[in-house]
Amino acid sequence: MTLPRWNTSSLFPSLSSTEFQLAFDAVIEEISALARTFDELDVRAGGQVQDPRAALETVLTDLNGLSQRLQGVSAFIQAFVTTDAKNALAQARQSELATKTVMLGQLNTRFQAWVGSLGAGLESVLAESELARAHEFPLRKAVTYAQHQMSGGEEELASLLNLSGATAWAKLHGNITSQLTVPFRGEELPMSAIRNLASSEDRAVRREAYNAELAAWERVEIPLAAALNGIKGQVNVINRRRNWPDSVEPTLLQNSIDRQTLSAMQAAVVASLPDFRRYFRAKARLLGNTELAFYDLFAPVGQTSKSWSYEEAQEFIESQFRSYSDKLADFAVRAFREDWMDVPPAGGKRDGAFCMGWRPGESRILLNYRPDLDSVSTLAHELGHAYHNLCLKERTPLQKSTPMTLAETASIFCETIAVNAALQGARGAEKLYILETQLQGHAQVVVDIHSRFLFERSVFEAREGRDLAPQELSELMLQAQRATYGDGLSGELHPYMWAVKGHYYSGGLSYYNYPYTFGLLFGLGLYAQYQQRPDQFREGYDELLSATGLADAATLAARFGIDTRSKAFWTGSLNVIRANIDEYERIALGAPV
Repeated sequence: MTLPRWNTSSLFPSLSSTEFQLAFDAVIEEISALARTFDELDVRAGGQVQDPRAALETVLTDLNGLSQRLQGVSAFIQAFVTTDAKNALAQARQSELATKTVMLGQLNTRFQAWVGSLGAGLESVLAESELARAHEFPLRKAVTYAQHQMSGGEEELASLLNLSGATAWAKLHGNITSQLTVPFRGEELPMSAIRNLASSEDRAVRREAYNAELAAWERVEIPLAAALNGIKGQVNVINRRRNWPDSVEPTLLQNSIDRQTLSAMQAAVVASLPDFRRYFRAKARLLGNTELAFYDLFAPVGQTSKSWSYEEAQEFIESQFRSYSDKLADFAVRAFREDWMDVPPAGGKRDGAFCMGWRPGESRILLNYRPDLDSVSTLAHELGHAYHNLCLKERTPLQKSTPMTLAETASIFCETIAVNAALQGARGAEKLYILETQLQGHAQVVVDIHSRFLFERSVFEAREGRDLAPQELSELMLQAQRATYGDGLSGELHPYMWAVKGHYYSGGLSYYNYPYTFGLLFGLGLYAQYQQRPDQFREGYDELLSATGLADAATLAARFGIDTRSKAFWTGSLNVIRANIDEYERIALGAPV
């Protein structure tokens, strides 16, 4: 079977089509029209708006309409940029769209400033307007953002300079890394193919690929270090000017959590690190080694009779989703039937996997599929994101603006359904293989993600003083890995993970890491609730997913009796993983399976 590429024709025939051009032009004109509306109504900090209720309802309606249409245009371009970095037309349209939508960012800033300046007037509007009440949570977040704004002129200048600053640096990183090839055994392989060799059964192949990968990153370390320095330096300046106390604080607001929640979760994570090190040492024993190197992290352990073809993955996921609900399974069938997935690895294609909104209730999923359980798990995970989008279908764009912390809820839940089903009834080497697949992923989201948090925080702190050389970035990366992996790994770590992970190169969203840990542990906590009270859980679950843009995480979690500010909740979720580590370690020590 030829692995499918995603269907883009449901939006527009092509990037060069008249239909796309008309939609593109219409969105840009709509932004200009919104700017005129803002000027006519005097929507700005301290603006003398004659009728705040009418003005707010007009702006909310226009912002939602524009955002919906912009989503389609932007997603269509992204579908080509992420699957072919050499597509010059896609790159040009993406750049043009970024340039022409700068004004929208400025209008959003003006909107936040105006809402923040309403004071008691906002309470009156909320009491009088049903539309305003439906958007109360984003409006109250706007008030907080307004408290951290620079002057209007400074905000406008920052928005304009961002195109030649963080956005340009992020684009440079994406273009370099997606086109980077690596010499390996007489061939030039894409970086994604080299990194896939980390799961080879042959340790010599893994080590050779690891060394080849590090050599390739060294070749491009100077421009990538410049990009990282540029982005983190810009964010530091803006954060200071907006009076944020540190680089973490603005991300808490973005992610709809508070410092107490983050501290409780990370305290539980740090307490779990010795358990994950037990897993790493046990894996080393199973591989016949005295210790584990970084290039052994993804080495296969156990054996499986299944080489998961894509067709088998589809059938398995449909079956397991149906054990939860027909709605979830039928949704997956529709996604497969309508080719929402771009499945095979390819040169110029972005590494990893993601899900993006396409049309209301409809998504597109990028994969780099391999015939193994890990890829099946990834497919289930991304379909969870798509199901979340389905549950948000009836919400307005402002209502469904979901923070990363909650964006992982459905994906982790669906992934857990699939992997637990594979684990049930498995015996011998098959059981060990599935445990390994599960623990391998959990170690990445708990241990490696915490190392990324520590690294990013140290870069922000050091970047306050000066640019950091590539060697300094690599040393900070190693320090973070030593702090988390500890004696679970040998001295062969990965100094260039700062170059690998595109998440560090986002100027608009720093700390694109700890929300994944939140999502995993929150999802495991919800799955435990489902196991205890399945019927009651189903009644509230879809509504929870539909409300992820309507309240903060603590408020939504409380509906299921969860206290996100308590270390005990996070410890409980980690105990699920600890139990699997205990079983894995028992097998590694020679106990019968």
